[in-house]
Amino acid sequence: MERLLHYVWKYKLYDASTLTTTDGVSFQVLDPGIHNTDAGPDFFNAKIKIENTVWAGSIEIHEKASDWIHHHHDRDKAYDSVILHVTGLDDARILRTTGEPIPQVILTIPENIRENIDWLLHQETAMPCLPYIREIEPLHCSVWLAALLEERLERKTADILSLLEQYNNDWNEVFYITLTRNFGFGVNSDAFEWLAKSLPFHCIQKHRCNHAQVEAMLFGQAGMLEYPGHCPYYLLLQREYRFLKHKFGLKPLDASLFKNLRLRPGNFPHQRLAQLAALWVRYDTLFSLILEITSPNQIKKYFRILPSAYWQTHYHFRHASPVKEKTIGEESLNVLLINTVVPMLFAYGQHANRITYCERANTLLEKIPPEKNNIVYTFRKAGIEVRHAGDSQALIQLKRAYCDQKKCLYCRIGFRFLKRSTVPVK
Repeated sequence: MERLLHYVWKYKLYDASTLTTTDGVSFQVLDPGIHNTDAGPDFFNAKIKIENTVWAGSIEIHEKASDWIHHHHDRDKAYDSVILHVTGLDDARILRTTGEPIPQVILTIPENIRENIDWLLHQETAMPCLPYIREIEPLHCSVWLAALLEERLERKTADILSLLEQYNNDWNEVFYITLTRNFGFGVNSDAFEWLAKSLPFHCIQKHRCNHAQVEAMLFGQAGMLEYPGHCPYYLLLQREYRFLKHKFGLKPLDASLFKNLRLRPGNFPHQRLAQLAALWVRYDTLFSLILEITSPNQIKKYFRILPSAYWQTHYHFRHASPVKEKTIGEESLNVLLINTVVPMLFAYGQHANRITYCERANTLLEKIPPEKNNIVYTFRKAGIEVRHAGDSQALIQLKRAYCDQKKCLYCRIGFRFLKRSTVPVK
């Protein structure tokens, strides 16, 4: 109820002609204020006109007036700036710490909005508004997608900057961890990130002139060299790993963390680790190279590297395969650019205060085809145009941060839906 009051106040969805204080004084809302997501009153920098006087200050909203007292606002000087208390039920007199009364209004929620939000939040389907998206102007959807993309990039940036703080501002280490995580391609992402964090990048850099040793560290840390074997190459990696494990004091992960079930052979973790090893043998500091590139095709060239000869005839240590050049496929390359290169460029641009890198990140997304997944398919079928990877990333943000969380009140599509004069049939 209180969230709905916030919503109605913020977007002025009430009948302004009927606004009066609980003392019977008419007033006018000149500016509802800026929604405050931190501690303190709910809206600040608001302006209201009571009779002939304009007041500027904060607005506080509660479901019941008595919540003001229950939350101890009457003893908190931070709330003395409140110029109006908005409530759904007048069951208490509201005072500042000085004992001065605060004007109060009972906000009536329009019936169509109440019924629409009730319908949205109590449907069994995750996205009940889908059948009505075609009613929304394409421009409105486009603006909302741009805002969602910014949200998603900001969230990913926060994760990257958190890693940067943990690893003493070492961008190469952070890039190594982020790229390794995304080589897990969803199913194995967490396990690949744990692997990267258990194997510092400098260990790989010191031995990148020896391909077998780089593979030994990656496979050994993944717990994939713990089993008896007869293959000469497998035995070589075991010997190398024993030496490197002792040299760097490494502690391997459990191989059971890495999943093969329901994966195509090209996505087996063994295959992805072999591709990663080939990358780090070829490049010492790949991130510094990517900072200079503007074209997605140029960046993809860096990732199109053949793993060692053994992996041309294997997907797994235990299973041989026909001879095949097992480079990273086009769709996988797009995923790596979307989830690694773009967020890293955006985060670097924000951290270094160099807006050109943020712009380059957005431009890259506009040059990459949209992702192919159920989320994108569902929204596209509902009528939303998906032009490029920026749009597909925005839709993923919409589904996970709003639809899955039932945050219809904070969604601009939900906003349009709530304003409908008619309520869908239950």
